[in-house]
Amino acid sequence: MKAMTGVELKRFLRDYRRQNTPKNQVAAVVQSVAYPYNVGAIFRLADGAKMSQLILCGITPTPPHPTIDKVGRYKAKNVSWRYEQDPITAIEQVKSEGYRAIALEIVDSAVPYHTHQYSERSCLIVGNEDHGITKSVLNVCDEAVFVPMYGKGRSLNVHTALAIVTYHILHD
Repeated sequence: MKAMTGVELKRFLRDYRRQNTPKNQVAAVVQSVAYPYNVGAIFRLADGAKMSQLILCGITPTPPHPTIDKVGRYKAKNVSWRYEQDPITAIEQVKSEGYRAIALEIVDSAVPYHTHQYSERSCLIVGNEDHGITKSVLNVCDEAVFVPMYGKGRSLNVHTALAIVTYHILHD
């Protein structure tokens, strides 16, 4: 076993994409994720998963930003993204485009992410690292999912949880 690099890696990934086109589209609304490191990781995820759109809201820092650019490996150049101050406006806009708004949050009606039936167009909403998604934003979401935690921690880092659910939806 040897790691692929250069042209060999590029061909491998191209051939994989051709043979395994995801049937679902994923977008994301990022509500007041405060740390540039997390935003950079979300940009890298959005590129890797070929998210249809990424909407940054509230206090979420935006590119260009040295930490976002470094962690995200300048993927903001490849990702369809925009800033919208009000996350409710952003969610209403994606819903009007046929997306289901899915909060990635532990709430009383949330189901484990792997048991949920996703539509062809899903928009995942994630919130602040400490406070999560606000009540007003939860009220405009169609449903909620969570990543089960089996250890003592109650949650994962926002970009990690978003990655888990995004790739599950792509291959659901």
